[in-house]
Amino acid sequence: MDTPLSTIAVVGLGTMGTGIAEVLTRAGREVIGIDISEAAAARAITTLEAATARSVARERITEEERRDILARFRTFSDLQAAADADLVIEVVPESYEIKQQVFRALDAVVRPDAILATGTNALSVTRLAADSARPERVLGLHFFNPAPAMKLVEVVSSVLTAPQAVAAVTDLAHQLGKEPVAVGDRPGFVADGLLFGYLNQAAAMYEAKYASREDIDAAMKLGCGLPMGPLALLDLIGIDTARTVLDAMYAESRDRLHAPAPILKQLSEAGLTGRKSGRGFYTYEAPGSGVVVRDALTPLETGGPDAAAREVRSVGVAGSGTMASGIAEVFAKAGYDVVLAARSLEKAETATARIAKSLARSVDKGRMTAEARDDTLARITPAGSLDAFAEVDLAVEAVAEDLEIKQQLFATLDKVCKPGAVLATTTSSLPVVACARATSRPQDVIGMHFFNPAPAMKLVEIVRTVLTADDVHATVRQVTTKIRKHPVDCGDRAGFIVNALLFPYLNNAIKMVEQHYASLDDIDAAMKLGGGYPMGPFELLDVVGLDVSLAIEKVLHREFRDPGLAPAPLLEHLVAAGCLGRKTGRGFREYARR
Repeated sequence: MDTPLSTIAVVGLGTMGTGIAEVLTRAGREVIGIDISEAAAARAITTLEAATARSVARERITEEERRDILARFRTFSDLQAAADADLVIEVVPESYEIKQQVFRALDAVVRPDAILATGTNALSVTRLAADSARPERVLGLHFFNPAPAMKLVEVVSSVLTAPQAVAAVTDLAHQLGKEPVAVGDRPGFVADGLLFGYLNQAAAMYEAKYASREDIDAAMKLGCGLPMGPLALLDLIGIDTARTVLDAMYAESRDRLHAPAPILKQLSEAGLTGRKSGRGFYTYEAPGSGVVVRDALTPLETGGPDAAAREVRSVGVAGSGTMASGIAEVFAKAGYDVVLAARSLEKAETATARIAKSLARSVDKGRMTAEARDDTLARITPAGSLDAFAEVDLAVEAVAEDLEIKQQLFATLDKVCKPGAVLATTTSSLPVVACARATSRPQDVIGMHFFNPAPAMKLVEIVRTVLTADDVHATVRQVTTKIRKHPVDCGDRAGFIVNALLFPYLNNAIKMVEQHYASLDDIDAAMKLGGGYPMGPFELLDVVGLDVSLAIEKVLHREFRDPGLAPAPLLEHLVAAGCLGRKTGRGFREYARR
């Protein structure tokens, strides 16, 4: 199996097939494009001509190189054209019947030493290989869309695949400038196996009317640094495609997290498949367009509840940790008078000193003037008791994530704060209503979940309980906008939006490692390169802290009672061993001690 893979056939010239053909021709391969539709073949040629013309205009290639690229791409309507190919990559529709027809036809056409690759991301490579005359030469080669831009390629082996075939295709991926990840045969492989469970949960969250589509998407972009929100991504992928992938995953795993949300079936059967049809979760300017247009579900940009908001001029922040000092800094920068209260005046002054250092760094980086820094610090008053909150209009607690501690604090705030003051908790996992019930004024209590580091992160989840008053909700939304954060609304249930979607995804990544399906490095690479995540799941777990992650996963499991949400045993074992991530020098990886 020392085939150089210089002549490659691509069967199916849709968006993905055309993208793969472009990658191959640019890398010097002779490409045979095959599609039963002459129109699809013509579009593929036009797309390649336009893409290479842009490269010439940007001086990335010369006109002569462009002519050579175009000359290496030929299109045909008959599979017989693949007779001399060293490698055939099929990217026809995700259907066993269609793919099996292609593989059976190729068996009669290709050379005995040719490698046959399927581009499936949902179907069993083993099942496709078993129907082939040469199953040892069949494997999966999963590119990501758009293929010219995305670096990840999953190389999928079945139990029948010859190692030499895997090696040849892996070498090819490297020569194409891609990052190949070796994985076994199971629906979704690594990237889609983790991604589609998350997308499915987001669809179910929207279907349950827990949060609006805009708030779900904004929360995941701003809270996790993702390039797209999950519902917008479903529209881009195609809702029908997502449903097919999830059906295949559920058929194997029987995990409820993979059972397609009913809304995916409803939208698919209505023909509302996303961007390609012009409407999915969002409405688009035209079929194929990425421009979202207003529809009946689009929120109003002005007006709303702000007219009923209470006046907020002073803010109390309870706590002395990183989150408390970060929140105090945010409010002071926005012009609010801030009382920063801790268990002792010394702790409050230490937290204020931390803010001073943060502001000094901003001055050094040219992000604020020395005068603005001094004005900001002057607005912060450290205090050693919550009694200092007597006249604040808004009290925000950022103490330990312990319900008993928070309830005691809210009982104190109830006695100390003036009537009409808004009382907010920054909890990320505890029930807000339990804090509210510790007071005699539960209507004044709401959740304001900031993300760490508070000065940098733009998202605030506003968590309204069944008891929260309308004007309190309006007040907190207005204040959040004034401190230059993006508010998203959600109800009072475990995880809110971000953690409820993020931590099951992290838990599933751990399960992949437990099952020896893929390595830490391959999973992290797959999600960064294939999913656009700023950090891989294991990088993120080590940063967040494995103990914190386990606590959140336990809360989610306890609330939703879903077996698929049970924390992975490997996570529990690492926490029990004191391997908590970067803060202890060892988590999923080891870190140098500072």
